[in-house]
Amino acid sequence: MSSDYLKECIADALLVLLKEKPIEKITVDELTARAGVGRVTYFRSLTGKSEIITYKFIKLWERYAERNDIRVRDRFDLNNALHFFRYNRSIAHILTLVYRAGQQEALHESFYRIMTPPDREMDTLSSYREKFYAHGLYGLLDAWIRRDFRETPEEMAELLR
Repeated sequence: MSSDYLKECIADALLVLLKEKPIEKITVDELTARAGVGRVTYFRSLTGKSEIITYKFIKLWERYAERNDIRVRDRFDLNNALHFFRYNRSIAHILTLVYRAGQQEALHESFYRIMTPPDREMDTLSSYREKFYAHGLYGLLDAWIRRDFRETPEEMAELLR
């Protein structure tokens, strides 16, 4: 089995367990048993529960972008704003669960990794611009989540424009 598959099993198990109890009460033994993987797999593949959640958000975005044929998926593009908000609305149940667990930073980290890949060469202005958009979009999403997704994805995209 691939490392990605095993990480995804662990991530899915963590999301299930988060429905049952607070994150700090979830043990590695419990998590790996629910995922059907060994403890060694957990410690070899991941650095902690927050890393698991970050990994899951990145995978979910990659799948959504692939299914929706989103060409620019690793940086801000105003043309993709509606997709961005539709995607996040589609995983609102996961976002809400993660926020209840106090793991907002995992979402922020996933944004940072998706939108500012370390291997992308950029000039100074582009580098600052990408960071600005990554953090700005996260801020909008954070507010939207905290407002219980009151606005539609279309309203959010228009707000961004």
